[in-house]
Amino acid sequence: MNLSHLTLLNFKNYEQIEFEFEPGVNCITGPNGCGKTNVLDAIHYLAFCKSYFTSVDSASIRHGEKMAVTQGQFEHGDNTEKLFCALRLNQKKQFKRNQKEYSRLSDHIGLFPVVMVAPTDQFLITEGSDVRRKFIDGIISQIDKQYLTDLIAYNKLIQQRNALLKQWEEKKLKVSDFEVWDEQIAPLGETIANARQLFLERFIPVFLENYNYISGNQEHVDLEYLRSFKEGEFFEALQKGLDRDRYIQYTSVGVHKDDLGFSLEGYPVKKFGSQGQQKSFVIALKLAVFQLLKEKKQLKPIVLLDDIFDKLDNSRVTKLMDLVSNDTFGQLFVTDTDAKRIHEIFDHLSFPVKIFELDKMDTLTTY
Repeated sequence: MNLSHLTLLNFKNYEQIEFEFEPGVNCITGPNGCGKTNVLDAIHYLAFCKSYFTSVDSASIRHGEKMAVTQGQFEHGDNTEKLFCALRLNQKKQFKRNQKEYSRLSDHIGLFPVVMVAPTDQFLITEGSDVRRKFIDGIISQIDKQYLTDLIAYNKLIQQRNALLKQWEEKKLKVSDFEVWDEQIAPLGETIANARQLFLERFIPVFLENYNYISGNQEHVDLEYLRSFKEGEFFEALQKGLDRDRYIQYTSVGVHKDDLGFSLEGYPVKKFGSQGQQKSFVIALKLAVFQLLKEKKQLKPIVLLDDIFDKLDNSRVTKLMDLVSNDTFGQLFVTDTDAKRIHEIFDHLSFPVKIFELDKMDTLTTY
């Protein structure tokens, strides 16, 4: 699968621009602030119906405008798929596939797999557990529709339980009033946790292989699933934690509190990893996502690499680009400020690349 054509209208900094992409490597270069990352985010919109960087759709509409449009044409074998996304101020977004509008955007997730690697991915290491949960939930949801359905149902039940906790005194609630909620929440939570565990059993070895290749086996890293309750004991954990939950007015145990543990030489990557090691860790995670999606979907996801060369030494850059430019991978998009560096990297690999050079005035040069 590859994206052959992209049209943007009033999307972020672009008034109007069109791209014709190659099935292989496409590099978008230019100075900071010219909108390189915005092109990748537009591709992400077409795959996930949302921005990679913000949850507010109106932030993707060009300043002073009331509407933004992103259109893309994908090629998959002999099939051509046309996607259309329209964002309007104070209105629901419109998303169409081959001119047919979706009634539920969740039906689109996973049909056009895309893997993004961006500088903000460092938050996977430095920020709280919610970022890491969204990461793993986003992957599994692309390959398992039932998981996404269960996750949505679970989150709604937790919201309702939390609302009841805040009304405990007002409504003079009792412990027994929560049993009906916990009996619904517990099976869903067990199912979600088990799905995460099974996925990670396949994911972790692939991640480790990627990291070892990028780092040249220079250091040992690890990844583990940190559950907030023991398997098969979620209902009991909810009941035991009710007094505490009543006090803090929040459900303190469940898959919405689970985490992923990242370590380097047995210590937290967040505290002991250099910037280069942390970036290598994140890239290895994302490449493992690619490989698992490829295996499950039986097609090669599009890979978006945004400003990945910063903080990586030359050895790791060479290893990474050698890895992603082989036949294992499909269409690749890379952004960088230095067109010369792009040429040197891919000339060294003897790999063809199409380069789009942007300037501050949205002028596009292709070579």
